[in-house]
Amino acid sequence: MASFEDYDEFGNYIGADLESDEEDDVPQTFGRQEPSHARPLEGFDDEPEHLVDEDAVMEIDEPIHNAVILHEDKQYYPSAGDVYGADVETLVQEEDAQPLSEPIIAPIKVRRWTVEEKDLPETRYDKGFLLNTTAFPEYVRNVAVVGHLHHGKTALMDMLVFETHKLVWDSDHETRYTDTHVLSRERGISIKSSPMSLVLSTSTGKSHLIHLIDTPGHVNFVDEVASAMRLVDGVVVVVDVVEGVMVNTEAVIRHALQEGIKITLVVNKIDRLILELRIKPADAYYKIKHTIEEVNTFISGINPDPDLRLSPENGNVAFASTDMAWCFTLRSFAQMYADTYGSLDVRGFADRLWGDIYFDSANRKFTRKQADPDSNRTFVHFVLEPLYKLYSQVLSEETEELKVTLNTLGIKLKSIMYKMDVRPLLKAVLDQFFGPSVGLVDMIAEHIPSPIEGAATKVERTYTGPMSSDIAAAMKACDPEGPVMVQVAKLYHTTDAQSFRAFGRVMSGTLRKGIAVKVLGEGYSPEDEEDMAKAIVEDLWIGESRYTIPAEEIPAGNLVLLGGVDASISKTATVASIDIDDDLYIFRPIKHITQSVLKIAIEPIAPSELPKMLSGLRSVNKSYPLVATKVEESGEHVVIGTGELYLDCVMHDLRRLFSEIEIKVSDPVTKFCETVLETSALKCYADTPNKKNKITMIAEPLERGIAEDIETGRVHMKMTPKERGTFFQDKYQWDLLASRSIWAFGPDDNGANILLDDTLPSQIDKKLLGTVKEHIKQGFQWGAREGPLCDEPMRNVKFRILDASLAQEPIFRGGGQIVPTARRVCYSSFLMATPRLMEPIYYVEVQAPADCISAVYTVLARRRGHVTQDIPKAGSPLYTVKALIPVIDANGFETDLRTATQGQAFCLQVFDHWSIVPGDPTDTSIKLRPLEPASGQALARDLVLKTRRRKGLGDQIAVSKYLDDEFVLALSASGHADLLG
Repeated sequence: MASFEDYDEFGNYIGADLESDEEDDVPQTFGRQEPSHARPLEGFDDEPEHLVDEDAVMEIDEPIHNAVILHEDKQYYPSAGDVYGADVETLVQEEDAQPLSEPIIAPIKVRRWTVEEKDLPETRYDKGFLLNTTAFPEYVRNVAVVGHLHHGKTALMDMLVFETHKLVWDSDHETRYTDTHVLSRERGISIKSSPMSLVLSTSTGKSHLIHLIDTPGHVNFVDEVASAMRLVDGVVVVVDVVEGVMVNTEAVIRHALQEGIKITLVVNKIDRLILELRIKPADAYYKIKHTIEEVNTFISGINPDPDLRLSPENGNVAFASTDMAWCFTLRSFAQMYADTYGSLDVRGFADRLWGDIYFDSANRKFTRKQADPDSNRTFVHFVLEPLYKLYSQVLSEETEELKVTLNTLGIKLKSIMYKMDVRPLLKAVLDQFFGPSVGLVDMIAEHIPSPIEGAATKVERTYTGPMSSDIAAAMKACDPEGPVMVQVAKLYHTTDAQSFRAFGRVMSGTLRKGIAVKVLGEGYSPEDEEDMAKAIVEDLWIGESRYTIPAEEIPAGNLVLLGGVDASISKTATVASIDIDDDLYIFRPIKHITQSVLKIAIEPIAPSELPKMLSGLRSVNKSYPLVATKVEESGEHVVIGTGELYLDCVMHDLRRLFSEIEIKVSDPVTKFCETVLETSALKCYADTPNKKNKITMIAEPLERGIAEDIETGRVHMKMTPKERGTFFQDKYQWDLLASRSIWAFGPDDNGANILLDDTLPSQIDKKLLGTVKEHIKQGFQWGAREGPLCDEPMRNVKFRILDASLAQEPIFRGGGQIVPTARRVCYSSFLMATPRLMEPIYYVEVQAPADCISAVYTVLARRRGHVTQDIPKAGSPLYTVKALIPVIDANGFETDLRTATQGQAFCLQVFDHWSIVPGDPTDTSIKLRPLEPASGQALARDLVLKTRRRKGLGDQIAVSKYLDDEFVLALSASGHADLLG
């Protein structure tokens, strides 16, 4: 029995263990205890039931806890996790906590930002055959399809796609197979270049692999054209026969000639002469001839080489209507006659189908003189008249007569097809009449060099390394066994816009999937290897716009998409084999046709989303070749593009594709430049902070034309001083000493400012000056990049170093002393040389009917624009107005113009040149009133002050800020205080 001592003062039992009333006979066992008799018995098949199985595991019941459970911890019902499982997210929300605009269960987002085929589409050739053809570069052609907006480049690609793919033609909607970007579909214009590799047959039945690149025609997107041209050996220029040579046609032809690329021509929309202008066949010939001559006149104005002449009898001009999907050359049309009438000398007949050659039907002879006034040229008689008749018959004849006509031509249509609308009926008839476009393929195969023939020119123009190296030799030979070298010119984002594929041309070697490569950026050089990364080529594809064909290896001479190498690439790159160590140089960055001059400042609406926006900006920078992003001193993020449409597309991609956030955008402004009109009024000098060195300089304007020569690369710092000296002596009459003493161009290697050493060996120790040359150059580059007026780049300024007294000890003339001092001297000498502000000017081309011309003049006059030329367009009811307008006043100009002309005028604007803004930007006597537009001579001051305020700089621009105190005192004493501003 328990005694009183067995309990504490609270009545809790603390005594010895109480014995159980009922003793168990069976001993308590914990864990598994094997009884001694539970052994396998010999001679028994079955073990008795009471024996324990060897593999059985004894289960132990969980101990029962009698602890007190609080009310709030009790679980009367199963939790959501018990019911739905641990991997299902469950939310319990208060009523009305979630806005109605948000679905309770958000749908899974599928990120699809490009039009793409679900599976590999059916083609009329085997895709394995396409991949095998890559190994035969003599049957490969790399071609860009270029031209003006709406001249039919994408439609030409569609025509070739329908010939090679089993697709269904829709008469109501254009296919636009190569327009895969969502904005391209919405706006009906190409905004991205798009690669498409097709196997096409020539008239002799020889298959060629043609890597085509469809390019945009809008002037804002010529950066895509320049990127495409870098990789190809030839271009097909597409020209609308009615509109003729337009602003972008000129731009792409000029660029092709500069890059040394072969040009072929497709005169497109021939059926517009029949259906819209309704001119006679004889007049149509003149219109076609005039359009071809327009192109030739422009080419000969740049390069008078007769070999560049385009002419149908040379075989480098084709005629087409890409809308109706037909295309022919003189030879392919002559072949159609040969197929119909039997024996015929195709080449001889084709040679007689163009020019002033007439067919005398009475004698059945070709003559150079008209037999009678009614006889037509052979092209009219044999080509245009049959074409006109075919169109008019299909459009106007009744079904029965049409059947008879078509039967005589050997065109067989099903009865039901005659009941179709006239457009699909015409398409079906012309398809059978012309057949596949072998004429176009012949032209490409014969007049555009193969990668083997074009490699030498391409390497000499684009590779920065020595031409005597083994790498250059392998690339010039297009050697598939050589070291792997790939020139990457463009990046394409994937369907979900999460990563990029690099698009390039294999210059030498064979690129294989899974190999390790070096990725060299634009800043790489053998001396500075910082801009180099290593990567693995994860995937290889042949690009086909809406789908890709995966490949295991791609030999030299082909265009290819690479996966896995995009991380370190921003614009262009050189991909090289990992084992190349010596003599490794990059391909030259692309020289673009235009410049980015329009600026917008952006910021996220929610400040916490800034990192997302920065990540998006990096992606946009990769996606658009000419977009530039910059952070100003004030902290604002600036995006610079070629025009309004360009920046609109960039912002769409930034908001939707790459960062998925809402972004605030400022009003557009422009880039400015700073320049001088006269030589510095005084020699400007500055001491280094330690007072042991002094540099003296003056600034003066450069001669007209030098800036453009530097920017286009006609003269560059890689030339020897002798070559550079000869250039400046011959072209600009510089003296020998000055032309050989050029230290640098700035702000970059192709910046339009010059630093010149004008010191004499008799007055200064040249060896000592040479030790600080790099530091002075650095100060000059810094100053030229951010001028003193409003932190914008300088332009057209020559800085001459007149004197330099330097400390003998190297420790006193280090970069920290010299660089900021050199910049200060640049600034002071610049401000002493009558500084001016420069603004970019657009060249505007307007097409409008005659009765709208006065409205065009009025709209231009309101925006400081002026017309330079207005001329009627030959053979059409339109006028072409050529004008110039400042970029800063061009925002909304197109909308304004369309409103004023009821939508009849169509304009395109492209950067043309830099022009000085009227007025003195440093004139403090000019009073500017807020919210009032400045005019006349006050404009420069107004623009400078607004730019300075936007960038967080003060209003004062005084040269005294950059001068030493004793120099300022000396100036004041001599009565020149007015120079200090």
